[in-house]
Amino acid sequence: MKSKKENIKKPDLDKVKTDSVAEEELFLEDQDLDPEREELQIITEEEELEEVELTLEEQIKVLTQSLEEMEAKAGEYLDGWQRSRAEFANYKKRVTRENADIHQVARGEIIKLYLDIADDLERALMEKPERGEDESWADGIEIILQKLHTRLEAEGIKPMNAMGEVFDPNIHEALMKEENEEYESGQIIEVVQEGYWIGDKVLRPAVVRVAA
Repeated sequence: MKSKKENIKKPDLDKVKTDSVAEEELFLEDQDLDPEREELQIITEEEELEEVELTLEEQIKVLTQSLEEMEAKAGEYLDGWQRSRAEFANYKKRVTRENADIHQVARGEIIKLYLDIADDLERALMEKPERGEDESWADGIEIILQKLHTRLEAEGIKPMNAMGEVFDPNIHEALMKEENEEYESGQIIEVVQEGYWIGDKVLRPAVVRVAA
């Protein structure tokens, strides 16, 4: 009869050794594969970083291009605004100048009516009596004429005083030419009707006689 100790089976040492070796080889295999996996993982991460960098560069490029386009448009808008502003300023100046000219012409046409009165008074004074009863009313006409000239000068209306000046067809109107030893050729020898300025423009040309 076998004893209980004899019934206890001894562990199979060879099998245990074999299993340990197999596990160790598998562990070593796993250890051998880890560097390759890490290298593949690093390469993948680098590729992902490169893709991200490319994406950022593309985005920066697109944003830079958009910014340049916006700056170009802003420059065009600014240039157009400045040009329009200058044109509007010139338009205002032109309208103001034209309105002033129209006002001056209209005012001049009204003043011309008073020039006719001044002409009549001056002609009347050409026959002014030096003595007698008519001398007093002649003095009165002269005072009226002086007041009229003063009023006209206040409005910017001044006589040309063309007597003795060189004839200028732009401001004078020649009634006739005649020989005159006292004056040079082209010189005004008589003012038949006084000419007037309105500012720096001719309101009415002077009607004159000119030396031939």
